[in-house]
Parts: sequence; structure tokens; C-alpha cells
Amino acid sequence: METNTPPRSTIRLTRRGRAALIATGTVVAATAVAVPLLTLGAGGHEKPRTLVIPEGWRAGQVYEAVDKALKVPSGTTKKAIGKAKLKLPNDAEGNPEGYLFPATYPIGDKATPESLLKYMVDTANQKFNKAPIAAGAQRNAMNLYQAITIASIVQAEAATKADMGKVARVVFNRLERGMPLQMDSTINYGLNRSTLNTTQNDTAVDSPYNSYQRMGLPPTPIANPGEEAMHATVSPPAGDWLYFVTVKPGDTRFTADYEEHLKNVAEFNAYRRSAVPASPAAPSASSGDPASPAASAGASPGASTSTSSDTSTGGDSEGASTGDSSDATTGASSGDSSDLSEGASTGDSSGLSEGASAGDSSGLSEGASTGDSSDVSEGASTGGSSDAPAITPTE
Repeated sequence: METNTPPRSTIRLTRRGRAALIATGTVVAATAVAVPLLTLGAGGHEKPRTLVIPEGWRAGQVYEAVDKALKVPSGTTKKAIGKAKLKLPNDAEGNPEGYLFPATYPIGDKATPESLLKYMVDTANQKFNKAPIAAGAQRNAMNLYQAITIASIVQAEAATKADMGKVARVVFNRLERGMPLQMDSTINYGLNRSTLNTTQNDTAVDSPYNSYQRMGLPPTPIANPGEEAMHATVSPPAGDWLYFVTVKPGDTRFTADYEEHLKNVAEFNAYRRSAVPASPAAPSASSGDPASPAASAGASPGASTSTSSDTSTGGDSEGASTGDSSDATTGASSGDSSDLSEGASTGDSSGLSEGASAGDSSGLSEGASTGDSSDVSEGASTGGSSDAPAITPTE
């Protein structure tokens, strides 16, 4: 078999060829040195890895993310709660839900599930016990734990950051009037799921998180809220709203008038039918009284359950991905972490009160059963799924 390859003895490099070969070798050698240098910080030390916890993640999602970041067996972080000696209020009964503060956390070589959990809870105490939030909770006749519970609902229900204050006001207005919250987000939490389609059967489920059947707040927060949701909760704007629905992206309508709300719901249903099924910006909607896929009033009276599960501003954000948190962009940094020890607290929180704030909380009963659910027809969350059934208003 003949080939066109000359004998080895006849292969010669030209002067230009030798120069090119030398240049290529130099580039390869430089790359071999540069790649490890890219992973090093000042002084030749490896840059610390980070873990981003977005606003609105549930505790279960945080546990999974920590397990993955530390490369430990699934379930390790959840089991570490009892050993972490977390500074939680008595109301929490050892459950850190609501106190795993959303932020960017450095992960050093000595980081453990216990140290990261402690870091998050200490950061939450440091943020939430500051005057604006602690005083705001007291001003609204809540203790801090109740404020965090409401903020977690606000985080899950608000379609945008701009809507957070109004959603908080809807929650307060319904509590003050003795109305059930009727929030789909609370049902989803109790059922350990995330969906935009709540059925009539879902609203009858026996759960302390069923805010259709039980008055007052759920027994615990339903997610870990960020500072914006907390500020919106303790300083909501004035208003008489009882219902809301996100008719289409950027168009969330709040009202105190049930008939007006029904019109908004009808408009939402019409928009949903005409919307492109695959649209990533499908509207979030939760509308009060009408019942339909479930009489889910969500605060609304309208619990807004936008489809933006990858955003941090609600829309039932409970379904945020727990994947590699290095891709997450919604976690607000807890500050310059260069001075922070590896997974240790961001400051001495020993002097911080553990969420105890005075104020009459008698109007904020935590999940007391309402008994007769015949009144629970006022408020239906429509969900934002374009393929979900349309709302059928009932009274």
C-alpha cells in the first residue's frame, strides 16, 4: 500500500515552521501555568467557593444545596440541625424555616453543615433584629416570628418586588377582618410541592398550612424571605385591598371590591386562553373569591402565583431550582466575606434577641381551625399556568 507520506529522514522543518513550533510550545506551557493561577487568589491561596441561597427558597432546598456544595450524602445537613445549636426563637421550636437567610456564603475548607446553618441563622438574626424590622413588627402588633411568617408568604405571593407591600397589606386586612388567608402558597408548602394549579380537593386537605380551612397564619414560615419582603411586611402601604390578581405580566390589580375582582379574574382567564402556552412570562394570578381550580383565595384573595420560579420576588417561588447554586443570581450578598471565618457567624449574635418582640398578637392566631368552611368561597388563586383550568367564580 502506497502513501504520500515522505520517509522520516526527509521531513525537515523550515525556519518559519520551527518558529511556529516554538511559539506553540510557549503558549501551551503558559496555559498550563495560567489555569491553576486562575483558581488562586492573592498570595497564591485558592479562592473560596461560595453558596448562593436565593430569596424564597424553602429549608428543604437549602439543605439540599448545602449537601451538594459540601459533597456530603443527601440528608446530612437536615440531620445536622439538632447539633448546630441555632439561635432560634422559642416559637420556631427548633425549625429554622424562615431563618436561613438568603445571601452568598463563602465555603472554606473547614465548612460543615452545622457551620453553614449557623452562619445563615446568625445572619438572619443580625438582619431582622435591627431597629427598622424589629420595631416595625412591634408597631404592627406582631412578634418577629410572625413578621417573618408573613414575609415568607409575601415572598412567595408577590409577582414583583413593587407588589410586596400591597400583598402584605392584603394579608393584614384579611387577618383584621377575620377572613381566612386562602393562599395557595401555604397549601403547596404543606403538601411539599410547587404548582400553579390548586384544585378544590386541595383546599379541603387536612393540614395546618391549609389557609382555606384554618384562620390566622400558618404555624411556621413557608420559605426564607429576604430583606425586601421583610421591609414590605413591617411597613406596608395604606390600602383597603382584600383581593388581587396578576392579569398579565406587569399588570397586578389589587382591589377591595369583590365584583371588580371578578372582572379582573375574567380578564385574566381571557388573557390566559389567548396566551402562548410556552410563554415564559405567563401571568401569575391569584384572585380572591372566585374558586376555581380551587377556591384559592390566597391572600387574595389573591395569592399571586407567578410562573417565574427562578425569580426571587415571589410568584410562588417555592419551586426554585436547588441545582448548582453557583448559577444562582438572586442571592443578595451578606457583605464582604473576606473577613468572615469559614462558615462562622457574620458577627457575634449573642447579644441579639431571639425574635421576641412585644405586641398583641391575638389577632394572628397560627392555624386555628375555622371549623365550618362554607365561608371559604371568597378568594381564589388562579395560578399563572396557561394550561390550567379557567377560574369559575363562586360565591
